[in-house]
Amino acid sequence: MAKSDAKLETQRDKKSEPAGQVAQVVDLVKQYARQETLGPLKGAGRWIGFGVAGALLIGLATAFLVLGVLRLVQTEYAPTFHGRWMSLVPYLIALVFSLVVAGIAASRIGKKSLQKEKR
Repeated sequence: MAKSDAKLETQRDKKSEPAGQVAQVVDLVKQYARQETLGPLKGAGRWIGFGVAGALLIGLATAFLVLGVLRLVQTEYAPTFHGRWMSLVPYLIALVFSLVVAGIAASRIGKKSLQKEKR
């Protein structure tokens, strides 16, 4: 009986060996997928968060700047803009100013990679 038990055990080892290798391959693929997806996504989330916060702050600052220019033109040059259509000129000046500021901001946009590059 001892020979048959040993023979059965070696057959079981041979059968379980491919299953163990498959489990190792599956585990290795899972680890690789986590490494290649979760790591970059965490970095991208931080990068996007800073980008959104910066865009909101720049937008708010630009709105206050344009409002300041509008009120400056309306207050300092009020006698100049009398009339039915002339009262729109300060708003047009503010619109042009905001387009200039937006153009300057758009020209400064740089495209950087999410991946850290070694210099």
